[in-house]
Parts: sequence; structure tokens; C-alpha cells
Amino acid sequence: MMRVTPMFQALLLASLASITMPLPAAEPLPLLLAEVEHGQADVALYLVSEKLDGVPAFWDGQSLRTRNGNAINAPAWFIENFPTQALDGELWIGRGQFERLSGTVRRQVPDDDEWRQVRYRVFELPQAPGTFRQRVEAIRSLIASAGVPWLQVVEQFEMSNRKALEHKLDEILKLGGEGLMLHRADALYTTGRSDVLLKMKLWHDAEATVIGHQPGKGKNAGLLGALRVRSPDGVEFMLGTGLSEAERRNPPPIGSVITFRYRGLSSHGRPKFASFYRVREI
Repeated sequence: MMRVTPMFQALLLASLASITMPLPAAEPLPLLLAEVEHGQADVALYLVSEKLDGVPAFWDGQSLRTRNGNAINAPAWFIENFPTQALDGELWIGRGQFERLSGTVRRQVPDDDEWRQVRYRVFELPQAPGTFRQRVEAIRSLIASAGVPWLQVVEQFEMSNRKALEHKLDEILKLGGEGLMLHRADALYTTGRSDVLLKMKLWHDAEATVIGHQPGKGKNAGLLGALRVRSPDGVEFMLGTGLSEAERRNPPPIGSVITFRYRGLSSHGRPKFASFYRVREI
């Protein structure tokens, strides 16, 4: 790993000290978004981390927000010693704990006992100078200086080749993880969807809007059989798998946005093996 000189680190932290990004509520934030890794990456050029199944959260120096700009009602004690610099990361409890975490984060009045289980895991310094490798070093310094136990850096790994990357993916999946994130080590900070940041998963996920309910048959008679949904690019299809009995009894309402999982696209642009995952509640 490249060494960051004390002089560069001091200059970087001094520059960061003036960076805060308070933004109006309910306004999408200008952050870096990932493309999908399909085998195109030169693995040696990237730093690799686990893809967390948490709630993405942006710290603007004063408050936590979702990526859509909505306020997150964290307890005052949770954020009181956070740095004044902008941070990008995820609120996280552990692998496979999204539903419990989502319930905690969505409360208008935060529950202290629930929030004591939450960690804010940081993977980026929005708008900061330097390469990603240098920004990672700055994140480590910021978090060490803050001394907040639940403020944590997302660990980054070096991978020499694709075989090592695929071995790491298998390791994370066996532990119940979501997948991997690959970030170009030499990349300056940018916003929007970019291939300087890639996500690598066994399954892909995407969002769609519910536009209809298909009645169930057989064992699902009297319940929801499938959701009719529309993707952002206008493709309509049915989602009949992945729904729990409770969701079939009380289906996501028409107009709601859901997340589904799939394994690639057909020649007509429809998701293959699409399965309902969850309602987007944040």
C-alpha cells in the first residue's frame, strides 16, 4: 500500500476541514454511484471492500441523510463527536440484518437501545482531494482522531489478479455477505454513476415501481400471486417469487418502489430469474 507522507496528510486534512455539504431535505445528493462488474476490471488497479447490506448514509458535517436527501433521525449522542468533514458510508448492524436496521433507522423518535447496535462504516470522503488510496488513508486518520467506537472505516484489500478476487467473493458470500465493491485506487473523486466504482455480486439488484397486483391461484388463492412492476427504463414484468406469506396477504401498494434481484437480462431487456427482495422504505 502506498505510504502517505505526513505533509500530504496534513494538507489533505486541512483542506477537508473546510468541507461540509449541508443540502436541502428530500433532494438527491451528488455522490459517487457504482456500475456493475462483468469481468471488465483490471483487478490490480482497484482496492476491494465488502459490499455491505446496510442503509447508505451521507454525513454532511452536521446531520445524517439518505442518498435521497431525507433526514435520518439518529440520536444526538450517536453523531455528536463525528468529524465536521463530509463522509459517505453505510449504517450497518451486521450481515443479513437489513430489516432490523431499516426499522431502527426509520423511527421518527430514535430508540437508544436499538441505535447502540448500529455502526456507521465509512468508505469515502466526498469532494476531497487526492486519489482514492490517499482518501482511504485520510479516512483512517479522521476516524482515529474522532475516537467514536461506532464510527468505523470500511476495510480495503489489495487483489493481485481475478482468481484472488473471485476467491474473496466466495469467502464473503459464504459468510452471508452481499458481494464486493471495487474502487480504482488512482481515481480522483467524481459524482454520478462511474466505472471507477464497481459492484460485484452473484445476483444483481435493481428497483421497479409496482403498477398492479395479480391474484394468486392454487395454494395462493385469495392472496397475491405476483406483482406487476415497471423498471425506470419502462420495461414491465411480473414478480411472483421471493414474496413471503405476509407480503402476499398485504402486498406492496401500487405506486410503491421495490427492490428485486435477477441474474442478467434477456434479449428483450427483461430481468432473468427476477425475484422480489424488499420494499424500498428509505
